Amino acid sequence: MMEDTNGLFDDPEGYYPPTPPPQVTEHVMKSGKTITLHTVGSSALDAHHVWNGSRVLSDYFETHLDEIRGRTSLELGAGAGLASISAAILGARKVVMTDFPDADLIVNMKKNILGCEHIPGITPDSFSEDNTTERVIDVEGFVWGANPDHLLKRLQPGGHGEKFEVLILADLLFRHTEHGNLVKTVEETMSRKPESTAYVVFSSYRPWLQERDFGFFDVARERGFVVEKILEVKMDKVLFEEDPGDEDVLKTVTGWTLRWPAEKCT
Repeated sequence: MMEDTNGLFDDPEGYYPPTPPPQVTEHVMKSGKTITLHTVGSSALDAHHVWNGSRVLSDYFETHLDEIRGRTSLELGAGAGLASISAAILGARKVVMTDFPDADLIVNMKKNILGCEHIPGITPDSFSEDNTTERVIDVEGFVWGANPDHLLKRLQPGGHGEKFEVLILADLLFRHTEHGNLVKTVEETMSRKPESTAYVVFSSYRPWLQERDFGFFDVARERGFVVEKILEVKMDKVLFEEDPGDEDVLKTVTGWTLRWPAEKCT
């Protein structure tokens, strides 16, 4: 059952993506491993697509293993969870996959984890109530900007104050009103280690509002983060064939990092 979003995730003005029924798609990693992903049906949360940003970030981690292997990772707005599942396959120490606390979304994210044979230690009963085995990957409901204590507890059962070393934000920036909440969550959940990084990978699916998408980085800089562009990939085709606007913009995925400045690291 869909929880009441109080309008938080209503479609932005002028943005009406297709809403297909539940479907199955695949992502083939560079190693040749195939990840099968189920998506929910019509969704006010836009979780009914596997977005290009998650595919590009999955490929990026695979060619930059030192940036994910052995680290702890938190994904915001995970949808089908491709980037988090890839992180777990590639050797992340702990992955927490989150999206809005809607029952259908939570069940679907767990389904995609359980259906992936490449994640170490995952068994058919990994998410059963009786299973207390430490999992490499967990699923939590979370609203951007809310208290993240229940997410951090996934890292600190002993209460040692640990935070995440890697944050994943894939194709979230079209939610312009949520930029402040997204940055707030990064502030509150990313560890102060020099190597800690938030990866922000996205396309401007409404080219005429691209400037507003990039406004996210203005908020991040105002909060003291160092912003750096790390990649640009042009997809073979647009994600939504009938989308209006500049086709080159629609095909282009860019990747950026947020890091703490040296004086804020510990």
